[in-house]
Amino acid sequence: MMVSPSDRTQNEAAAATPGAGQDAVLAFLGDPATHGGAPVTRIDTHAAAVFLAGSRALKIKRPVRFPFLDFSTLEKRHAVCEAELVANRPFAPDLYDGVVAITREADGRLALGGAGPPVEWAVRMRRFDETRTLDRLADAGAIDAGLADELGRVVAAAHARAPVVEAAPWIDALGLYVAQNADAFFERPDLFAAQVVAELTARSRAALVRLKPLLIARGKAGLVRRGHGDLHLGNIALIDGRPVPFDALEFDPLVASGDVLYDLAFLLMDLWERDLRPQANIVLDRWLADTGRQQDFYASDLDALAALPLFLSLRAAIRAKVTAARPAPVGGRAARDAAAEKYFWLACALMAPPRPVLIAIGGLSGTGKSAAARALAPDLGPAPGAVLLRTDVLRKALSGVDEHTRLPAEAYSEAETARVYAELFARTRRALAAGHSVIADAVFARPEERAAIAAAARAAGVPFAGAFLGADLATRLARVGGRTADASDADAAVVRRQEAYDLGTLDWSPVDASGTPADTLVRLRAALPCLQRQDRGPPALV
Repeated sequence: MMVSPSDRTQNEAAAATPGAGQDAVLAFLGDPATHGGAPVTRIDTHAAAVFLAGSRALKIKRPVRFPFLDFSTLEKRHAVCEAELVANRPFAPDLYDGVVAITREADGRLALGGAGPPVEWAVRMRRFDETRTLDRLADAGAIDAGLADELGRVVAAAHARAPVVEAAPWIDALGLYVAQNADAFFERPDLFAAQVVAELTARSRAALVRLKPLLIARGKAGLVRRGHGDLHLGNIALIDGRPVPFDALEFDPLVASGDVLYDLAFLLMDLWERDLRPQANIVLDRWLADTGRQQDFYASDLDALAALPLFLSLRAAIRAKVTAARPAPVGGRAARDAAAEKYFWLACALMAPPRPVLIAIGGLSGTGKSAAARALAPDLGPAPGAVLLRTDVLRKALSGVDEHTRLPAEAYSEAETARVYAELFARTRRALAAGHSVIADAVFARPEERAAIAAAARAAGVPFAGAFLGADLATRLARVGGRTADASDADAAVVRRQEAYDLGTLDWSPVDASGTPADTLVRLRAALPCLQRQDRGPPALV
């Protein structure tokens, strides 16, 4: 378990209050005989000790008291073990088995779940391969697009299960976090320039004032929840091929609570800081799509993108504060301070997002629109890149089916297609109004469809660029024939019918898409100058 990113600016080296008698418990849990002879691996953190043996893990809380947590009595440690089960149930229901007492038997021996009085409590977990946490996979370059997509699905599903909490205490706490960050930064002028700290703090406070009505509305909609609270890559493990968040923050319900997008923002920031920007973009888009299908909150989540720069910046600033306060190993102070500074400058950059843009990518089926849109999205700020709005996906969502479920012919009637495009335009307008860039991915065969998406940009007062991809019939037939697990239902018959489309006057940039995806991307970038000069928002802090 790691200290919450929202720890109260206190140094992890704060005075601890060791309790008597835990040495015997530690020795008992470290003894292979306790675990049927299985070898034992012990992992210590500032507030817990974990024992890995065979197929299980046992975690006890250390008898410590910090300014941000108090495990100093047996009763408090029992309560926090129970709280750990509750906190992790939405995220890892199959990983946490329960809480077990370590008891003192009549003959003086210690036992797991014995008949004697408890002398300690442990959280019992299913053991997983500790080398398969996502921070380690990230270091190995092993987080690909498929894993990022699944990660967005998993977090969206967990947020759907997370309990709703009162919003007001969390909204008030955001101001406290900003103030605590500022105090910590001002204490380290050797790392954090006072003028920049003051500017970051002022912008964060102004954003809180501006966003408060939105956050209140999100709370009334049930979107402030008891989340994970510490959702970074080190607290997610790949288990049986699926990402599983674990070690949710258990010791402070307020710190663990927040808008579901704020909970997600820690993960997005962690990916972004590691330069895994395409993966961060995929996680956000999948999370948005799945939250929309599950709870009809999609429109509200698009509105909430207005708060994402603040959420991301606050997560980075907290990480900077905690990193700077962490005791450094011998010879490691320079590396620790460099990491803290990197998080700080990221927090500053995230609070100066570029002006949003709208890009529309059209073309007949098989021209590679969706692959091109996905490749472009991370380049368009604000972080973590443009929201992708694809008619193929929207059509499935409006029909109430998974995006890989094939729809009947009537779902492609003129009336249904008009409804899908209307939804595309509406969602585009909402995302742009929230200050976020959008890439709209559709055939856009009709002039009125192209005019409508351009009008969305004019209404929002943002730059617009449209590109129409083209490829010969044989190439498009081959591509459509080779698709698997794709939201598009287009087949060879559809591709041939599209040959008869009257596209009208095309005033978008034509892009030759007959080559490789990489070739198409090069041509698309050249055709869209706004990619090279995306207008910035407020003057940058960096």
